[in-house]
Amino acid sequence: MLKKIAHALTRRPKLVVFIAVLLMIPSFIGVAATKVNYDLLTYLPPETNSSKGEKLLEEPFHNAATSMLIVQNMPPAYTNNLRKSIEKIPGVTHALWISSMAGIQVPKDMIPEKIRKAFYSGNSTMMVIQFQSPGASEETMQAIQKIRTTCNKNCMLAGAAGIVKDTKDLLDQELPQYILLAIILSLIAMSFSMNSWLLPVTFLLDIGMAVVYNFGTNFFLGQISYITMAIAGILQLGVTMDYSIFLYNRYKEEQQNYDDNKDAMAVAIQAAFVSLSGSSLTTIAGFAALCFMRLLLGRDIGIVMAKGVVLGVLTVVLVLPSLLLLFDKPIAKYQHKVLLPDCTNVNRFIVKHRKAFVALFILLFIPSFYAQKNAPQYYKLDLAMPQDMPSIVATNKLRNDYDMATTHFAIVHDSIGNQKIKQMTDAIEKVDGVENTLSYNQLVSSDIPDFFVPQDVKDIFKKGGMQIIMINSHYAAASSEVGNQLTELTKLVQSYDKGAYLTGEAAMTDDLITTSETDFHVTNYISMAAILIIVALVFKSLTVPIVLVLAIELAIFINEGVPYFTNVAIPFIAPTVIGCVQLGATVDYAILMTTRFREELQKGNKREDAIVIAATTSDDSIIASSLVLFCATLGVGIVSKMKIISTICLMLARGAVISALITIFVLPAILYVCEPIFAHTSLWWRKPKPRKQTLGRHAAQPADKCNLSE
Repeated sequence: MLKKIAHALTRRPKLVVFIAVLLMIPSFIGVAATKVNYDLLTYLPPETNSSKGEKLLEEPFHNAATSMLIVQNMPPAYTNNLRKSIEKIPGVTHALWISSMAGIQVPKDMIPEKIRKAFYSGNSTMMVIQFQSPGASEETMQAIQKIRTTCNKNCMLAGAAGIVKDTKDLLDQELPQYILLAIILSLIAMSFSMNSWLLPVTFLLDIGMAVVYNFGTNFFLGQISYITMAIAGILQLGVTMDYSIFLYNRYKEEQQNYDDNKDAMAVAIQAAFVSLSGSSLTTIAGFAALCFMRLLLGRDIGIVMAKGVVLGVLTVVLVLPSLLLLFDKPIAKYQHKVLLPDCTNVNRFIVKHRKAFVALFILLFIPSFYAQKNAPQYYKLDLAMPQDMPSIVATNKLRNDYDMATTHFAIVHDSIGNQKIKQMTDAIEKVDGVENTLSYNQLVSSDIPDFFVPQDVKDIFKKGGMQIIMINSHYAAASSEVGNQLTELTKLVQSYDKGAYLTGEAAMTDDLITTSETDFHVTNYISMAAILIIVALVFKSLTVPIVLVLAIELAIFINEGVPYFTNVAIPFIAPTVIGCVQLGATVDYAILMTTRFREELQKGNKREDAIVIAATTSDDSIIASSLVLFCATLGVGIVSKMKIISTICLMLARGAVISALITIFVLPAILYVCEPIFAHTSLWWRKPKPRKQTLGRHAAQPADKCNLSE
C-alpha cells in the first residue's frame, strides 16, 4: 500500500503541490474562525471552588468580569454622567459609583466613612464596572475599548479584564514579528548545515503548510490560549525540521541507485515514513504528557503540538517529495560549502578521556537537580506583562492609592438572614489584610424594605437567592499573605454558610498555584515513562532507555536550574512545558547517536571505532537540528515583551543547545562505558536480528539474484 502511494505521489508532483495549496484555503478560514483565549485563569479545573464561584458570578449575577475605573481631578457631575454613559455600553452590566446610591449633591463628608473610603482617595474617585461576559470574551474586550474611548485622559481602567484586553492588543502587534524572526533565523541556521541556498526555503515552504494546517484544524477545539497561539508555530518549525532533513538525505542516497529521480524519491518516501513515524513518537509523547495537567492550559498546548507533529510528518511524506522534485535543478544549481566542522578528533579525545566525562556527567546531577528544584517562580500573571501597559499602570495606582491590591468575592445564600450576613461582614473586616468590604447591607439600611430599593442597585449584590460581598485586600495575588488570608476567609464564610464560595483573581491564582505544583510532577513522570517505553521498544533493551533519558534529563535540570543561579524568577508554567517538550524533542539526538553506534557494532567494528564513527556521523545532524530549534525560539524570546512567552522561548532555545552539548560531548563516553551492560540487557545489540529464511524457489537463489523487494 505504502509503495503504491509513494509511486503515485512522485508521478505528478505539480498536482500534489496544487492540492496542498488548495487545502490551505479552508485552513486559513479555520485559523480566522478559531477563538483565542487571553485569560489563563479560565483554564483552572472546573471543580475548584474559585471556578465554581466564577460561574455564579456569570449566572445569575451577570458579573463575569469586574474592572475599576479611577477618575482623577474631575467634578462629581462628570463622573456621574460618565457612569450613565458606561452603563449603556453593550456588555456592561453595572457601573457602581456613589451616585448609584445617593445623589451627587450629597457632600462627600456626609457619606458614611466606610463607603467614602471605598470610593475616594485624595483627588480621585473609583467606579466599579461589571461585565456580563468573561474578561477574555470578545464582547467584554469591545466594551473595554468603548469605555476607554468614552473616558478622557484623566481616567484609568484597572483590573484583570483590562489586562486581558491589553494582552490581546500586544500579541496582535508582536505575532508578525515572531513569525518573521523565526523564518529569518531558521534560514540562517540551515544555511550552515546544508549545501544549497534554496533547500532551506523548500523545507520552510513545506513546514509552513503544516503549520497552517495545524492552526486551521484548531477550529475543532473551539479556542486556543494566547500562549499556544504565540509559540506553537515556532515550536512546530523547530521540532519537525529534522524530518525534512532525513527525507532529503535519504533521497540523495537513493539517487545513486536509480536513473529516474522519481523512482529514487518513491523509495525515499517509504523509508522516511517508517523511520519518521517511529522517531516522532517520542516528540508526540512529550507533548501528549501535557494533556494530563489538571490545568487545562496543558491540554491546550499538548493537543495542538502533538497534532502539529503528526501533520509535520504527513506533509514531509506527502508534500515535500513533490516540492523537492519540482525544485531539484535550482537546489542543485545554488550550492555552497557546508560550514559545519569535522568533529572526528574531538570525538577521539572524548573517548580517550571517557572516565573524566562520565565523572562530569555524574557530578553535574546533584547541583543541577537542586537548582531546578529551587528555581524561583512567580504566579502573579500581571508580572508577566510589560509594566507600562495602561491596565498595569492603572492597577498599580489602584493598589497604591486605595490600598487595594486585589478584590475577593464572597457569594452567600440569602437564606442565612441579614443578621448573620452583617455579623459575617463585620468579622471579615477584622481579618488581617482586609481593607474594606462592600455589600448590600452596608449600602441599604436593614430598616428599608427591599421593594423600596431600586432594582438596578439590588441586582448588583442580590440575585437568584444569593448575595455578593466584595472584599478589598491590600495583599497582592499569589503572595503568601493573601494565601493565608484566603484560607481564613474561606473558613469564616463557610462557618456561616456551608454552601458559600470565595472567588476572584487572588482565589483563582491560589488554586492555580496548588494545581500547578501537582501538574509539574505528574506530567514529568508521565512523559519520562512514555519515552522510556518507546525507547525500550526501539532498542529492545532494558538499560539503553534509562541511559538516554538520564542524559536528556540532566540537560533539562541544567536548563531549569539556570534561573536559580541567576536569581531570575520564571513563570509557573515554564518548568512543566520545558520538562515535557525538551525531553520529547531532544531525546532524538541521543537516539540518533545510539542507533548509529549499534549499527557500527553490528558491522563488526570495535567499540572505540564504533562510537567515534557514530558520534562523528551524528554530530552534523544534531548540530543542524538543535540550531534550528535554537534560532526559531531565540528570536521570539528576545523581542517578546510578554515575559511568560519570552521566558518559555528563551528556555526552549537554551534547552536545545544544552541537550546538543550533552549529547555531543558527554553521551559518547557514557555509551562507550555502558556498552557491555547494553550487550547483556538488550536483544540483538552486537549482532543484527537474523532474517527469517524463506523456503521454496527464492531460498535457493544467490544473493545477487534477489530482487529489490526481497
